[in-house]
Amino acid sequence: MAVRIRLKRLGAKKAPFYRIVVADSRTSRNGKSIDEIGIYDPTKEPAVLKVDAEAANKWLANGAQPSDTVKALLKKAGVIGE
Repeated sequence: MAVRIRLKRLGAKKAPFYRIVVADSRTSRNGKSIDEIGIYDPTKEPAVLKVDAEAANKWLANGAQPSDTVKALLKKAGVIGE
């Protein structure tokens, strides 16, 4: 089972709000997730980004692969380095 760390879209039309979740790579974008490790709200000024660093590092150590967007967000939050 390939596990990914990716964004789950919530919110109204043209007002996106995202949860950073750990999910099986075969599930749909807003489908069932294994764990929720953070939130990202790009509509606020400045954008809100909250990540549980301990949970994120645990999943990364266990082999979960972050999507490109989540990888950039984790770098911005200081969870992972270069």
